[in-house]
Amino acid sequence: MVKLSFYGGVKEIGGNKILLEDNGTKIFLDFGMSFGRRGLYFEEYLTPRTANGIGDFLTMKLIPDIPGIYREDLLEHIGRKPEEPNVQGVLLSHAHADHANYISFLHKDIPIYCGETCKNILEAVSEQSQRSIENEVMDFKPRPLYRKDYKKPPIPRIFKTFRTGDKIKIDALEIEPIHVDHSVPGAYGFIIYTSDGIIVYTGDLRMHGLHSEMTSDFIEAAREAKPKVMITEGTRIDIDKTNESEEKVYERSKEKLMKNKKTSIIDFNFKDIDRFRTFYRISRELDKKLVISFKHACFLEKYHRDPKLKAPDSRDENIMLLKPKRLTGTYINEDYTERYIKERLDYPNIITAEEIAKKPEDYIVVLNFWYFNTLIDLKPDSGVYIHSLSEPFNEEMEISFERMMNWLKFFNLKFVQAHCSGHINGVDLKKLILNINPKELYPIHTEHPEMFRKLGIKTKMVREGKTYKV
Repeated sequence: MVKLSFYGGVKEIGGNKILLEDNGTKIFLDFGMSFGRRGLYFEEYLTPRTANGIGDFLTMKLIPDIPGIYREDLLEHIGRKPEEPNVQGVLLSHAHADHANYISFLHKDIPIYCGETCKNILEAVSEQSQRSIENEVMDFKPRPLYRKDYKKPPIPRIFKTFRTGDKIKIDALEIEPIHVDHSVPGAYGFIIYTSDGIIVYTGDLRMHGLHSEMTSDFIEAAREAKPKVMITEGTRIDIDKTNESEEKVYERSKEKLMKNKKTSIIDFNFKDIDRFRTFYRISRELDKKLVISFKHACFLEKYHRDPKLKAPDSRDENIMLLKPKRLTGTYINEDYTERYIKERLDYPNIITAEEIAKKPEDYIVVLNFWYFNTLIDLKPDSGVYIHSLSEPFNEEMEISFERMMNWLKFFNLKFVQAHCSGHINGVDLKKLILNINPKELYPIHTEHPEMFRKLGIKTKMVREGKTYKV
């Protein structure tokens, strides 16, 4: 008997945690953080307590209370004995936090199956992120009850990677991963062969990006498989077909940057290699240097090692690394304790905000909102700020849009929105579903599951925690 249980992504965007069971074999399809639900109770200075292990997360229903899946050290904090893992793996569709981050809590012996590029991105995230109980995906630092035991080294997780064309065998299940286009590389949909028929899981995808042919490959394979069940994302099911594309981001951004003779600031998700290439292309065509952060360099260097992504290295002659101000504020190397910065301090293309301020017209600066205090050192008296993220939120964390606009107004920077979503629009999604033509549909990762009923396909209005027999 095949069963599906949904513990996240139900009437919300993100937080996917789907348990698939087939005659004793259990796997999760993603195990992500729900930003919306977490934001109901917690914020920057009110966070779940690490000292309580997973207690706060369980009590506030940020993670499901399922036996046999969680880390022994975290169970110990809430008075539970260690549990042998009874799940054979997590099938991770891509590296966005709303699909990946709560792998952090899972037992060390539960393997993670993901694309090679997905793993590279997770490594880059780990390299430049401050370790937190909510983002220990690659490895985790044990948190025992007593301080005397805290010197134990991090415990690595088990990763098993794949590419399109590979077949995965997890006990009774055979899985075919197929690439899809999304706003992060290394994203996959899955065709899962079970004892009761074929299940298709879309992960997150789109048809309007630069690599729509990858999503077309997935659609064709899924259609030919004649699935019994399809689990589909529906982030933008309520959005009609739009005129967005990466090329339009390029055209609008280049027009604004070409006219601007003062400070040029841009912001986009570091994981989005298509967006990076768009602004890299613009910077070269306008004979400007593209200035990125040391954090951004972690991702770019991973992408550069994958020949399929055709990404330049962070030491490329058209790229500069913005040295952040730390401790003494004098940029001496002793000021930097973060390993990802220390290992790159000998790069030949490092620049400071004060150097950029002398000739701002020569640069395009990638500056994330959380580092807007760098504007104080850049000293713009006018210019343009291109916000190449969802408005007013990006895909992975809520930002204070009003506060951002206050900064721009203070420094007389003109706000320009130029973005291409990572999620398929409603018109394209309906065509995709009808083309694949499953017998039964399970919409998740959406606030409007009821809209799928109009397609004429038997549709389940999924309830969180409920188990469905396939």
